[in-house]
Amino acid sequence: MRVGTIVVSVALVIASAGCQERNQEALSSRPNQPVQTAAQQTETVNKQAEVLDQLPPVAATAGIDRSGRKQVGKASYYAGHFDGSKMADGNRFKQNADIAASKTLPIGTTAKVTNVATGKSAIVTVQDRGPHVRGRILDVSPSVAKQLDMTHQGVDRVVVKPIAEPTPGGGAKLGAGAAETPEPVLQQAIKTTESLTPGQ
Repeated sequence: MRVGTIVVSVALVIASAGCQERNQEALSSRPNQPVQTAAQQTETVNKQAEVLDQLPPVAATAGIDRSGRKQVGKASYYAGHFDGSKMADGNRFKQNADIAASKTLPIGTTAKVTNVATGKSAIVTVQDRGPHVRGRILDVSPSVAKQLDMTHQGVDRVVVKPIAEPTPGGGAKLGAGAAETPEPVLQQAIKTTESLTPGQ
């Protein structure tokens, strides 16, 4: 019995050594996978944002748009009596905050909004659903309306470029607006988006 046991043990050791050698050979025969540095990853992400920025505007129709592409349409702003009312993300509306309502952008999206007529821009966070008027794609707070110089007309044509959109896992992905956003502002936009619960 002892001799048989020893023979079996030796056979197992030899087989194990053979497997290890084959595994090492297989690993050594694989091509080296290039590892991107942080700078290269940032460059890749920026290029993706630039590609999105060059695409034509996406129609703001029914359903949530997670494409990261720009939208073009009419924007209006909240009346003062909405101050303190509950928004779609559960927070209270503050007319002095840089807040916006969108029918299609994910809740938590940070975006650059530009007034086509004045050329003025502002960065907003989508925290509410609306506008509830046909033909409009965005409602902004009175504070944002002042930044965009749209308080005289009340309704103006705007370009909306998502900077960062929430992902289902709780992170953020960059959109078309990231391509033209300075790095400190971009990082703050990502942080803001990541801090808000992704929603519909």
